[in-house]
Amino acid sequence: MSRRQHADALAGLVQLRADPAPRHRGRHLARRGRPVGFGAERGLLRVVLAVVLVAAVVYVGVQALRPAPVARAQFNDQVLRVPGGPLHLPWPTQGEAAMAVAGSGLVGTAGPQTPLPMASITKVMTALVVLHDHPLGFGQQGPTITITPADVATYQHDVATQQSVVKVAAGEQLSERQALEALLIPSGNNMADVLADWAAGSIPAFVAQMNAEAAALGLHHTRYVGPSGLNPGSVSTPLDLVRLGEAAMANPVFASIVGKPSVTLPVAGTVYNYDYELDHHGIIGIKTGSDSQAGGCFLFDDQVEVGGQPVQVIGAVLGQQTPPIIQSALHAAVDLAQALRPELAERTLLRQGQAVGTITTPWGSSVPMVVTKGLSVVSWPGETVRSGFQPVRLASSLPAGAHVGTMDVHLGATTTRLPVVAARALPGPGLGWKLTDL
Repeated sequence: MSRRQHADALAGLVQLRADPAPRHRGRHLARRGRPVGFGAERGLLRVVLAVVLVAAVVYVGVQALRPAPVARAQFNDQVLRVPGGPLHLPWPTQGEAAMAVAGSGLVGTAGPQTPLPMASITKVMTALVVLHDHPLGFGQQGPTITITPADVATYQHDVATQQSVVKVAAGEQLSERQALEALLIPSGNNMADVLADWAAGSIPAFVAQMNAEAAALGLHHTRYVGPSGLNPGSVSTPLDLVRLGEAAMANPVFASIVGKPSVTLPVAGTVYNYDYELDHHGIIGIKTGSDSQAGGCFLFDDQVEVGGQPVQVIGAVLGQQTPPIIQSALHAAVDLAQALRPELAERTLLRQGQAVGTITTPWGSSVPMVVTKGLSVVSWPGETVRSGFQPVRLASSLPAGAHVGTMDVHLGATTTRLPVVAARALPGPGLGWKLTDL
């Protein structure tokens, strides 16, 4: 053996002694180039991936199954406007005035609408309170009222102070209807006291009822201190009186009385209506009033035919001071009514199927909401009509025609309600939106 071979053999022997288990080294060394601990890391990775997968499945399930937000109804506008206008009416240049079309709304006003004395227009409320507590059927006369010596004394006092009176005599018997005729047609101040005592037991108790009725009718600027209107403390505004006039003319007994040009009473005989315009220019009532403090006053009802149907124009004029004051009030009212007449017509305010808003969702879907029927009203150019919307609770998706709320159209003292529906089907949210909506 050469020296070189001997050296190699010794080196091999040393190596064998240093590594007594050469066949098991792979258990402690990386196999095929893999580092030590790779198997444990791979197991951990599998656990992490499983957790992520489970979390993803849970997230998708929760997001897909959770309730979607509801749709929301957005109403377009609160004011509807009739094309044309504005109207140019001959409003009085003194005092105050207002005019409305019954069932349609307010035409306009003149003056600041601050409370003013209303003189004998007060008797409209007197009659309403009597009829409220002692109602009459159409054509009925009602109970009997016997005139007392105290009533005669009141009459004599009123004559001496140059008031508007109806002659009476002790023991005279008037039906309730006759007493109301004496109150409203010749405007007897003494008859206002007779009716107040008869109906409520005393004038103060009756006046309290008058003010309670005013509050019930929403006459917020009206106050009564007596049943006749002689005391200037009984005040109102034309706007309030228009509402009072509508309520009064809705009572057929009241309307039939104020529409009479004259009436015959047991003692007074034939008495005449101070409404000299009655049955002229369409005027069918309601009540005049005049004195030095109130000026000329007139609460009127002008009946107009529109589309073959009668329409009532209710107006009030207060504080006319140009002599003769009562004629000034009458002429101002007639001028207003005559100027409005040719402007009145039945017009379509809403068409069936007209869009009045939009139903929207957070995920971007939207459909129009529409009224299910149209609405035509007696109106004038430039009229504005208030409206509102009462929604129902909506789901996240809707079929076509689903009820979504009610549109309220306010016409004067009345409200017309129109159903509102979805014009088309509204789709719910897609899975993509649900997964991204956090």
